[in-house]
Amino acid sequence: MSSFSLRIATPDDAATLLMLVRGLAEYERAPGDVVATEGDYVRALSSSPPEMEALIAEADGAALGFALFFPTWSTWRGRPGIHLEDLFVIPEARGRGIGRALLSKVASIAVARGCARLEWQVLDWNEPAIGFYRALGARSLDEWTAMRLDGDALLAVATIARV
Repeated sequence: MSSFSLRIATPDDAATLLMLVRGLAEYERAPGDVVATEGDYVRALSSSPPEMEALIAEADGAALGFALFFPTWSTWRGRPGIHLEDLFVIPEARGRGIGRALLSKVASIAVARGCARLEWQVLDWNEPAIGFYRALGARSLDEWTAMRLDGDALLAVATIARV
């Protein structure tokens, strides 16, 4: 099983994507944090325009990895971008160029769409991924700090703006 193919995910791939996302959560030491359902992926891939897009890497009918991404906008560049939310290859398929192929395909989609940038985040402890990305020419944005509102904090802030 040395060759593989990439294809765009469809709503029919919801269960496969969820399985791969759970594998990613396991790798990222957060297996209990996945609350998404198969229905969430069906809805996101079925909406018009899609809430997100995904590529699936497979060989002999078996899913080997995925890349999930969605559009962004650069106010400074005045052009769209793509945010790569997740890139994951199952452990037994690593080292075969699948991650590189997935990232390259997302980059080619960004170029074809006239995007100014392709961005993503990586956990600071994930040295193999950081090294992989740097070897491809990616640079870290160390001057930026990722911020997030979710759960009760998101709801509390949302109630402030009663305009």
